[in-house]
Amino acid sequence: MTLALLFPGQGSQSVGMGAALADAFPSAREVFAEVDEALGQSLSMLMREGPEDQLTLTENAQPALMAVSMAAIRALKAEFGVDVSAAGFVAGHSLGEYSALAASGALSLADTARLLKLRGQAMQRAVPVGQGAMASLIGPKTDLTLAEAAAAAGSEVGVCVVANDNNAGNIVISGEKAAVDRAIEKAKELGARAIPLNVSAPFHCPLMQPAADEMSAALATATIVAPVTKVVANVTARPETDPEVIRRLLVEQVTGRVRWRESMEWLATPSSEGGGGVTRFAEVGSGQVLPGMAKRIAPDAAAVAMNTPEDLEACAKSP
Repeated sequence: MTLALLFPGQGSQSVGMGAALADAFPSAREVFAEVDEALGQSLSMLMREGPEDQLTLTENAQPALMAVSMAAIRALKAEFGVDVSAAGFVAGHSLGEYSALAASGALSLADTARLLKLRGQAMQRAVPVGQGAMASLIGPKTDLTLAEAAAAAGSEVGVCVVANDNNAGNIVISGEKAAVDRAIEKAKELGARAIPLNVSAPFHCPLMQPAADEMSAALATATIVAPVTKVVANVTARPETDPEVIRRLLVEQVTGRVRWRESMEWLATPSSEGGGGVTRFAEVGSGQVLPGMAKRIAPDAAAVAMNTPEDLEACAKSP
């Protein structure tokens, strides 16, 4: 039974995240202390007590979500003897790719925290508030063909692209507000529901190029080593282990599409057919979004969330 560990993206944050892990495990507390020191702020206190509007800020939410994921990974090994190398693959949704890289040892915890802090700040700086927008296209008729058609209609008036191909029935578009508004109209004409998202910037679209440039400079000096477990990249939807390829893809990821559906499909494809042969998915960290996506994409696979001490114990005891 091949296991893939999944790491959540922005939107899974909530006040109180990680508190149960910190209360139960010294190893988890060490992670939060290391992240606080790396950032020069008490992010762990913000995670535990809020306020929610401060935690939701991109520059705080991104390192916070990574910290909870790493607290769970550290506790799994320290308390239950389960190392990340027991998984065949790791993958993370958007910022979660940094969590996956940290979990697999490609990036240090401190560097990952600092990179995500900068990533959040750079993304916010890239587009003035109100000029960009994102929308979720949902419903049984929603597929990539429909989303591409809606984005193409939006592109007639401005930048508009498919940002997150999450799964059939859940695809996110991103771009200039007027363009996204036009795309929403087209998506509804084609039979999809379209919900504008309450986000601070239009992520994963060409408008994020200034942020990509900032991340390129930061990543150029970051130490990246070969991961101990294969990391499935958002941009390629395939496993990557070469440190220089990983560095380049992290830059491309800022403006590029999150190919989550394709990543999960490849992971769930039997190894005899050229896929990952994964039969079990486990989301590590805050929230429970990714198991649901995994089940919709690979209904025959097992999919669970690991974000409480009880979850970690159950995972450690499972075959």
